[in-house]
Amino acid sequence: MRRTAEATAEEPRSSVSSPGNTAVPPPGRMTAIYVAYLIAALDLTWMFLQFSVTPYLAKKLGFNTLQFGYLQTTVGVIQLLGGPMFGRFGDIFGARAALTVACSASTVFFLLLAIANNPAMLFIHKLPTVFMHVLPVTQMVVADLSQPEKRADALSKFGLCFGFGMIVGSTVGGQLVKQYGETFTACVGAAGSASSLLLVLLFIPKTTKHGAAKSDSKSEKDKKSIFNMGEITRLMKYPRVMRTFVVKIVSGLPSVIFQVMFSIIALEFFKLQPQQNGYLMAYFGIVQMVVQGGVVGRLTARFSEYWLLVFSVGVSAVVGLAQALMQTVFHLCLTVIPMVLSLSVFSVITDSILTKSVPSSDTGTMLGLCASVQSLLRTVGPTIGGYLYLNYGISSIGFNQFYINCAVFAFMMLRRLSTARKESQ
Repeated sequence: MRRTAEATAEEPRSSVSSPGNTAVPPPGRMTAIYVAYLIAALDLTWMFLQFSVTPYLAKKLGFNTLQFGYLQTTVGVIQLLGGPMFGRFGDIFGARAALTVACSASTVFFLLLAIANNPAMLFIHKLPTVFMHVLPVTQMVVADLSQPEKRADALSKFGLCFGFGMIVGSTVGGQLVKQYGETFTACVGAAGSASSLLLVLLFIPKTTKHGAAKSDSKSEKDKKSIFNMGEITRLMKYPRVMRTFVVKIVSGLPSVIFQVMFSIIALEFFKLQPQQNGYLMAYFGIVQMVVQGGVVGRLTARFSEYWLLVFSVGVSAVVGLAQALMQTVFHLCLTVIPMVLSLSVFSVITDSILTKSVPSSDTGTMLGLCASVQSLLRTVGPTIGGYLYLNYGISSIGFNQFYINCAVFAFMMLRRLSTARKESQ
């Protein structure tokens, strides 16, 4: 599995061979990368803070479980539709413009949440999520400004941002709701989003694209069209893109099903109280930060991306079997470690492969498509997970992940053996 010439040949090549971005000078480049990480960490903090507000507010407004599910599905559908378009917006108008729109939408989102006093307003406040794609745009900034050979490691650092946001956002949000109520907590989220907007205006460059990266296959008018579906879907024609997306969807769905069902599993199967659930989420965040900060970067430096993808799928299969057999919270805590490892490696490597497979002028659109995959899975995941849990129990969710990832793992190994056999002939 070491980086040999044969293994490296299996990896996709970036269609832009430049060693780095010449639009931003080196000092400004590193500043932009660090600020992009900070903006992502803050955005994730406000997101988890919002998770402490919405369920309690929905309960006060008389939502039942089914209605709350509709609310969550609404967000998934809106972001599914907005992801690719917003990614293309970032490619065309630049990182600063895209992040300005995203952070402004986040501010409006929290202000609407603060004044939501009826069920209709709770649905209306979700509408700005069509523009709330801070994470994909900050990933675009880092992908554009980092060296291609270090891109996977650079993208893996976003896991630290996620862990930070999970721990701080969940903890602070819970305390603020308890002490001051949902309205005040939502206002804190609005103020935080406004501070992120200020960072964007001060430190993020207008564009992070390479000056020579242009597409000459369409007219200039077509290039500037955000809603040109042809310009978005053409990315699927690049080598290895469609195959990687299929693996990302098929292998990723079972993991998403477990994630979206976790709150119900924690409440009904493990009988956790809210305080205990908060401690468990903090543990998840700590594991996430340790894995992303200390493990994933070393793995990407030592092994090829193809074999790391195979590794993550194989570990996910083992995790599914462990989830099917677990009986106690202690078992869950043990399972979390390989689960976070597989999810982190899988997400980082697929994003790295996909952004390297297209021109640097299209990294935003590609990352928007990646975000839409997650939105799609989170839209259909609750329905599939609810059906499995109600009819076959928690073990069915784990076995589903085990069987699907075993099949994907076998497919990838057979394909690699077939490729090696052709190369030897």
